[in-house]
Amino acid sequence: MIEQLVFLLLAAIALAGATMMVLMRNPVHSALFLVISFFNVAGIFVLLGAEFLAAVQVIVYTGAIMVLFVFVIMLLQLRTMPRLVDTRGVQAWLAPVLVLVFLAEAALVVASGVMLGQKGIYTPEYVLALGGNPKALGGVLYTVYLFPFEAASLILLMAAIGAIMLARKELLPPERKLCEPISYGLEPAPGSAQERELEKVYAAEEEREEVLR
Repeated sequence: MIEQLVFLLLAAIALAGATMMVLMRNPVHSALFLVISFFNVAGIFVLLGAEFLAAVQVIVYTGAIMVLFVFVIMLLQLRTMPRLVDTRGVQAWLAPVLVLVFLAEAALVVASGVMLGQKGIYTPEYVLALGGNPKALGGVLYTVYLFPFEAASLILLMAAIGAIMLARKELLPPERKLCEPISYGLEPAPGSAQERELEKVYAAEEEREEVLR
C-alpha cells in the first residue's frame, strides 16, 4: 500500500513537472521543471527495482544533458520563448478539441486494460540470479537490442557533428557560412557591439586566409 502511494506521488509530480515544462515561457524555468520530472522518474525506477536505471537517469539526463540544455539556453541568451503561431487562426479552437480527444482516447485505453501485457521473465529473483540489474540490462542491451542501440548512437553522433558545424561557423569558407546574420535580416545596428564583434570575426578570417595563401 505504501509503495503504491509513493508511486502515485512520484508519477503525479513527474506529470506536473512535464506539464509545467511545456507551459513555461521562460526556458530556464522549463529546464528546472524538467529536472524535477527526471528526478521523479528516477524514483519510479527505484520502486521497480531498477537501481542502475535510476542512477543513469540522474547522472546522464539530470546531470549531463540538463547541463547541456542550460548551457545552450545561456549561450543563446533566451529569456522568453517567442510565440510561433497565430492564436487567432484555426489552431485557436482546433487545438483544445484535439487535446480533449487525445485525453479521452488515453482514458479509454487505460480503463480497458489493454496496456496490461503478460508478465516478463525478468523478475527480481531472476535478475538477482543473473548477477544484478546492470549485468542483466547490459546482456539484453548488447544482444537483443544491439542494432537499435547502435542506430541511436549514430543518430546522436550525427546530431553532435551538425551542432558543431553550426556553432563553429568561423571555420568554414565565407561562401559556406551557415549563420550569416545579414542573410536572415538580422544585420546589426551601425556602431553596436554586435557590429564590432562581426568586424573582428571578418578580420580574423581575412588574416587566416592570408596565412593559408
